[in-house]
Order: sequence, then structure tokens, then C-alpha cells
Amino acid sequence: MHEASLSGKRFFEVTLLNAGITLIEFIGGLLSGSLSLLSDAVHNLSDALSIVLSYIAHRIGLRRQTKVNTYGYKRAEILSAFINAAILLLISVGLIAEAASRLRSPQKINGTIMFYVALFSVVANLCSTLLLNRGAKHNLNIKATYLHLLADTLSSVGVVIGAIIIRTWAITWVDPLITLLVSLYIIREAWHVVTTTVSILMQAAPQLDYKEMAQDILQLPNVVSIHHLHVWSVDEHTVIFEAHVNMRDVDLESVEHTDCVIEKLLEEKYHISHVTIQPEFKRGLDQPLFFDKNDYPNTKKTSKSKNLEDHK
Repeated sequence: MHEASLSGKRFFEVTLLNAGITLIEFIGGLLSGSLSLLSDAVHNLSDALSIVLSYIAHRIGLRRQTKVNTYGYKRAEILSAFINAAILLLISVGLIAEAASRLRSPQKINGTIMFYVALFSVVANLCSTLLLNRGAKHNLNIKATYLHLLADTLSSVGVVIGAIIIRTWAITWVDPLITLLVSLYIIREAWHVVTTTVSILMQAAPQLDYKEMAQDILQLPNVVSIHHLHVWSVDEHTVIFEAHVNMRDVDLESVEHTDCVIEKLLEEKYHISHVTIQPEFKRGLDQPLFFDKNDYPNTKKTSKSKNLEDHK
């Protein structure tokens, strides 16, 4: 509860900071004619919206599992991270287009207004970034919001440098150039969040050594073969494992013991959060580790060695 309230306080403080930055940068951008300031204002507006969305998703994600949502509500934060990163990608593409237009037709810019507004933004954005830095290391949802804030901090630093150049040498094309460079960097960072969240939402298998995992299980007493393996993530921390395991003709107590050993192995070595094993005797002996009846209609693998060949 303390952690949740602390997160709520941080989200609230960051939202207020970004609302203030957005207003000041928007006014400063209009008065100075700076595209990089206006782009910063747009980024900060999207930040404020993303922070609210992130906090709502964070609160939903804390709910306990129910009879309907048996895995809980952790995917809410993954959805939020995807939406935030996707919005950031779209905004960055639009700013690149506008920056390209400004590079072709440079406009007069008031470097003094641009400098002081950008300097204020650097300080405020840095405060917001530091507030969320800790949570961003372990949570994709907060990381997506953190990337918004980090991008704005870097953008504001670039605007300060651009303002100095404009005030000193009157080189106005540096303003859209900064917008272009920062937007490209944001696209790079946001794309990683998008691909990761899409992978989780599509229930793609996490990056684990499945060959070694199968070998570890096959070396256990009573285990003959393993097939129909399915592994997916609920969020970036919760991995679900299920598989059919062929065992020798032993009593039920021995089967249960083997199940417990497999579960402990997977949890300790591979950090699997939830393990489901379906014990079998002869059924499925001819099936490979990752089974699809459309891909393997005539598979005849039966031994431990042949089972391992299917996933080398």
C-alpha cells in the first residue's frame, strides 16, 4: 500500500510539472518562433497524458486476480506502455516532417526567449525524470513514461544549445535540426518499448534456452519425454510455463514428487513464475517439444535423444 501511494504521489508531482512545462513552452514557442520549443511543448503535453494513463494502468495492475481475470490485471500496464510508446512514435514522425519543412524554409527566431524558456524546461524535465527513474528499471509501463520525460529533457538541452547558437551566430536552421535529431532518438527508444509490449501481448515465448531447459527436465528420474511446451509472459516479470511430460509407470506419489522437482527447477534456474505440468505415460511420445499438429502430421520421435533433436 505504501509503495502504491508513493507511486501515486510521484505520478501526481510529475503530472503537475509537465502541465506547467507545456504551458510555458507553448507560449515561449509562439513568441520566439522556435519549432524545437513548440515540439517540446507537444512532447510535454503527450507526457502529461501518458503519465495519467500510466498511473491508471498502474493502479489497475495492482488489483488481485479474480474468477474472470485469473492472471490478474498486469496486462493493463503493458497496454499502457504500448499506447504511450506508439503515440510517441507518431508525434516524432510528425515533428520530423515539420523539421524537414523548416530546414527548407528557415524562419526568424528570437534566441533570447528560446534560451530562457528551454533552460526552465531542462530543470523541470530533469526533476520529472529523476522522480520516475527508479521505477523505470523494473516496469515497462513506467519505463515508457520515463522515456517520454527523458526525451523531453534531452530535447530541452538541445534547444538550449540551439538558442545559444542562434543568439551568437544567427544560424536559425539549427532549430529544426535539433528537432530532427531528438525525434530520431525518441523513435529509436520508443520502438524498443513497442516491440517488447507487442511480443508480450502476442504471447511470444520469452528469450530462454529451451534446449537446455528440456535437457534439465529429461535428466530427472522418472521423466521419459517432454512435449507440447508453451511459455509466455503476462508482463515483463511474470512468465507462465506449461508442458506435457511423459513419465515411467510409477505410482501417483512419485508423479507428484517429480512435478514438484520440475517446478522448483524452473522457478530457481529459469525464473518461471507459474508452472503447469500434465503427466502422461505413452500419450504424446511421438510429438516434438514445440508441437503443432499442422506442422508435424507424421512425427515418429519416441526416445529422449530424438525428442531433443526436434528443438536443436
